[in-house]
Amino acid sequence: MPIDAPETEVVTTWKVACDGGEGALGHPRVWLTIPQDTGWVECGYCDKRYIIDRDHAHDDH
Repeated sequence: MPIDAPETEVVTTWKVACDGGEGALGHPRVWLTIPQDTGWVECGYCDKRYIIDRDHAHDDH
């Protein structure tokens, strides 16, 4: 049985930044790209999951 991600955020861009959201207690900012085939990505530091809202997604130009 898979373990749920600690936090999930629905986003509208395919590239997102994660810094742990804890201020000084967070982690270094990393940029994550959501693969189009899965529609989600997890941060390697804090395991936060970012899910793309395909109905409102736009390019990251």
